[in-house]
Amino acid sequence: MITMEQITTSLCLFLALLLPLVLLGARRANGNGSGHRLPPGPWRLPVIGSLHHLVGKPHAHRAMADLARRHSAPLMHLQLGEVTFVVASSPAAAREILRTHESSFASRPSSSAKHAMMSSDGAGLASSPYGAHWRQLRRIYIQELLSARRVRSFRHVREEEVARLVAGVAVAAKAGEAANVSERAAVAVTDAAVRAIIGDRFQRRDEYLEGMAEVGKLLLGFSLADLFPSSRLAELVSGTTRRAEATRRKMFELMDCAIRQHQERRSDVDSEEDEDILGVLLRIHHDHEEGYEIPLTMGGVKDIILDLFLAGTETSAATLQWAMSELVRNPRILQKAQAELRDKLQGRATVTEDDLPGLNYLKLVIKETLRLHPAAPLLIRECGEPCKVLGYDVPRGAHAFVNAWTINRDPEHWADAEAFWPERFEFEARAVDLRGGADLEFISFGAGRRMCPGVAFAGAVMELALAAMLYHFDWELPAGVAPGDVDMEEETGVVVRRKNDLYLCPVVRVPPRAA
Repeated sequence: MITMEQITTSLCLFLALLLPLVLLGARRANGNGSGHRLPPGPWRLPVIGSLHHLVGKPHAHRAMADLARRHSAPLMHLQLGEVTFVVASSPAAAREILRTHESSFASRPSSSAKHAMMSSDGAGLASSPYGAHWRQLRRIYIQELLSARRVRSFRHVREEEVARLVAGVAVAAKAGEAANVSERAAVAVTDAAVRAIIGDRFQRRDEYLEGMAEVGKLLLGFSLADLFPSSRLAELVSGTTRRAEATRRKMFELMDCAIRQHQERRSDVDSEEDEDILGVLLRIHHDHEEGYEIPLTMGGVKDIILDLFLAGTETSAATLQWAMSELVRNPRILQKAQAELRDKLQGRATVTEDDLPGLNYLKLVIKETLRLHPAAPLLIRECGEPCKVLGYDVPRGAHAFVNAWTINRDPEHWADAEAFWPERFEFEARAVDLRGGADLEFISFGAGRRMCPGVAFAGAVMELALAAMLYHFDWELPAGVAPGDVDMEEETGVVVRRKNDLYLCPVVRVPPRAA
């Protein structure tokens, strides 16, 4: 994978060598010789197309939103190297791609990083192209791995890990220290997800967290090798395949360790209801169960685990970080959420999942966090057959970005769109849950066939952890930091989290039960 800063350096050298050719051909490059009525977009240069509009801008979702606004293009054309992109920046454009022409955009584009990250005999749900294999994988996810019953069976795991989170923060509060909320939230979410997947806390958790951060960067999708697929030089310069293969070897070695740990600890279970997720996958792999026509190989098992590790930890941890960041920037909202919790629980020593159904304002806080900070701001699809979107031609093979970040902030659909205001979901009577709005004006976990199947899995741990942190503690900013000064800079990755860790000073309000 190559960062946008590295692309900038490479292109500067490239343009220095070919500047006369680029300038002479710039006007011709802006014509459309294909006969297609492509969407509007920014001016292009030969060879690199529209790429110069994005280099030096680390956050692609923000750069694309700015370009779409400047060109009044709810559907925008970008030519990035050899690859045609269309960018949907309005609910109407998103609806056509994700619903009206859902079958045409049912696959995600391949990339050198994705290809190198997959095993030779498998692919996870996120990377698998649409077809029989993908349909079988989705069935396994929905019926076996992430069903409502299976998610409920992990309740004790979530409650135990959240209790550990609260106990650790209480220790910091007692010592008068600032707590690294980002790190503690990531550890709690990771341990809850990994215990659900392999049945135990992972012995090599720190290595896993480092590896997942690298995977997230690799899968972001901006690599010279992907934008110039016919160029061997681009692959050599980017080094994407080498880096992805090294990461795959490391992550698969961790998967082998997790499988060994699972087998040592879980040689037998009382029933299928007691199985962890890896146990389910190994059962399907070994037994070749009826109803699954395509064998689930060990490579496929590892790819699924890798998918679940990424989807089950990064998104939830990032959302918790952003929720706490927005709450300390908005003391009125923080106090209102805490009042709801404390009024309901009346001093009880522990928050449990039984307490969550009636916490309406807490749910609004999570929705508003996901609106402003969707964990995956760009939903990526590939056009499998020519079609028209908003009256424009989208050719086969074009890559489509649905910019969830800018759609969630569209001022035509959201009053005071940049403000953190959870009440909007209540006062505006929007029928919106974590799965999004009916008109796709709110997209947090995607839509259509490629929608994330782990919404319930992610939502359960997010809600419980946030409730516990708000119930047990008051939260103060470090000395000299005003609410309006809270750092909100984003990290670049397939999941957008805070760039810098969030440190807050906890004050125990309701003493927790010892973990």
